[in-house]
Amino acid sequence: MTTVPRPRDSAATRGALLAAARTLFAERGYDRTTVRGVADRAGVNQALLFRYFGNKESLFAEAVTAQALAPLSDGPPETLLERLVTAVFADEPDGAMFHAVLRSGGTPAETVRTELGAAYRAAFAAQAGTDDPDEADLRATLLLAWLLGLGQVRAEIGAGADRGAVAHVLRAARVLLDGPTPSA
Repeated sequence: MTTVPRPRDSAATRGALLAAARTLFAERGYDRTTVRGVADRAGVNQALLFRYFGNKESLFAEAVTAQALAPLSDGPPETLLERLVTAVFADEPDGAMFHAVLRSGGTPAETVRTELGAAYRAAFAAQAGTDDPDEADLRATLLLAWLLGLGQVRAEIGAGADRGAVAHVLRAARVLLDGPTPSA
């Protein structure tokens, strides 16, 4: 009896590993996610994870970064703040990558946070209501720090359940980014 080898589909395998990694990193964070767990969830041998990504750190970076940067290119710059706040407060899977980065410690997560922070800080600084580049960077940095803090306590705020919370955050974030309104 001759067995027919199963056709290989590297793109499907790679995609399954990325999907499994996104889910597990969002649920457990970097430290509590294992390569074995990712491979098991994807239904493949963990050796394939190493073949496609090299190591857990590279898998984390690829699984998280592209999706977390998506709001930067998913619409016009003037709606970025709304897209990001909505994503931060979204129920899974929309907010999954932000929460994966927030829940994860260690060097790989810090590297991803640094990359994401630089991209978002530049985008928000470009929208800041000031011509002073240092002031624009400060406003963007404060905005991101505040949003990350809110993301960490979103369960207490009512993630996804209360659009009112998103509206309040958007109003306050806009004031922080635009600066104070002149007194009449």
